[in-house]
Amino acid sequence: MPRQPQPAPFDGALVVNKPQGKTSHDVVDAVRHLAGFRQVGHLGTLDPLATGVLVLLLGRATRLVRFYSGRRKRYTAGFRFGFATDTYDSDGEAQGPDAAPALDAATLERFAAERVGRFEQMPPAFSAKKIRGRPAYELARKKQVVELKAVEIEIFEYKLTGIEGNLARLVIECSSGTYIRSLAHEMGKKLGCGAHLAEITRTAVGEFSIEQAMDLEELAEAARGGKFAERLIPLEHLLPNFPRINVLPVVERRVRHGTNFNVSIAQIQPGKVEAVPGATVELDGGQPTAPRLRVFDQQNKLIAIAEAVVPRTYRPIVVFEALP
Repeated sequence: MPRQPQPAPFDGALVVNKPQGKTSHDVVDAVRHLAGFRQVGHLGTLDPLATGVLVLLLGRATRLVRFYSGRRKRYTAGFRFGFATDTYDSDGEAQGPDAAPALDAATLERFAAERVGRFEQMPPAFSAKKIRGRPAYELARKKQVVELKAVEIEIFEYKLTGIEGNLARLVIECSSGTYIRSLAHEMGKKLGCGAHLAEITRTAVGEFSIEQAMDLEELAEAARGGKFAERLIPLEHLLPNFPRINVLPVVERRVRHGTNFNVSIAQIQPGKVEAVPGATVELDGGQPTAPRLRVFDQQNKLIAIAEAVVPRTYRPIVVFEALP
């Protein structure tokens, strides 16, 4: 008789401050080792060059990944002007000599302001975008032709914060799927001297911010002291922008069986999200096409995420098994 998989000992989210030089998968592997189980996923990768907010979901929280798609992101970045690179960042090969330009703040501010709003952006050839099932960067490394399609993105804030020699520092708030490397490359072309992304820190993803982020060393110390679970954002605190409802045991049984259930408007508590520091608005992905609810039992444990089928009637779309 096959053994039943054991539930993960921890459920929740972890906000890691990814160090430079590590891949997102490196961080996931490190957290799996510290947590002692493999059920760990992430809410979007960061390039090895990047530092900052990498959100991991652990245990049953991994089932919430789809509800976080489309969340806005916020970055601080350094664009190095003077030459472009083949990867659009400092890890790539220079595409010419250093032009050593003198940067004008007013010009850079104008270029940035022109890009606030919706537009189509061409992903870099050195990206994970798939071409006939293969990542584009594999073809680019072999000097093969990379044909990618432009993707519509949106920039909500694009602001110059300072200039240090040939390095311009900027704050960027953007839709999911935006390549900051491409913004740097584009600005270098406009200025006529080339540019690439020299440094970047992600400071927020949705409601998760750099103020919550922990270094891997801090997590390792917590694990050694038996306090790893205390570093997690509990499952019950995730998706705070979704309204919530507490149900009685008779309704709980219906929910756990995936059966439609009815609610009254008076039972629903509205969701709320506080904007992360510095953000222009709450960094969420907009309202879902159908209203969704977090469903809690009488002990305030999250038992399901439900979606409206008709007004006041909901269908469970994710149901969490009861813990032993």
